[in-house]
Amino acid sequence: MSPAAGDVAKLRADTGAGMMDCKRALTETDGDFQAATDLLRTWGLAGVEKRAGRAASDGMVGYYMHQLDPDLPPKVGVLVELNCETDFVAKTSEFKQLARDIAMHIAAMAPQWPVRSDVPEDFLDREKKILLESDAVKGKKPEIVEKIIEGKLVSIFSGIGGVLVDQPFLRDDSGKKTVGDLIAEYAAQVKENIVVSRFVRFKVGE
Repeated sequence: MSPAAGDVAKLRADTGAGMMDCKRALTETDGDFQAATDLLRTWGLAGVEKRAGRAASDGMVGYYMHQLDPDLPPKVGVLVELNCETDFVAKTSEFKQLARDIAMHIAAMAPQWPVRSDVPEDFLDREKKILLESDAVKGKKPEIVEKIIEGKLVSIFSGIGGVLVDQPFLRDDSGKKTVGDLIAEYAAQVKENIVVSRFVRFKVGE
């Protein structure tokens, strides 16, 4: 049974996906909105993976100044380079808002690296050594130790001061969406490779 036009339009408004994709998702999930939304994310993320190798040589520098009191100067500032493939996308208000949202997140969560591949090997080796010498792994089988170390590193990557794309997005109330998910969802909408190349966070006194 073909989904109602109103349902297709609602799903499109909620997800930003194309009309035909929304219609197909609702058809395949028998009109279940949540299942259709999850299916659209699956399709979109798969497309993002395919686009990840394409050059993202355009984009913009976004910024955010954190000011708790309007009568006082800001104490934290962030600059972030957000890249895309074309100036057409870079000029849109949605892309500019994405850059600002990411900069705002960086101000609050103080990540050290954009992605896991940027984490220095010596940092990883030091963290592993500390854990291997701790009581948490004493007497445990090697395969259990490996899982404990992996879990500890994931916790570090997703925590304050960790890896940007692994951190839960500050403005997502559910706590389930990471910054990486946020970027991937937008990339799926515009069908371009979207990358945070670098960022810098300033705080008065540091």
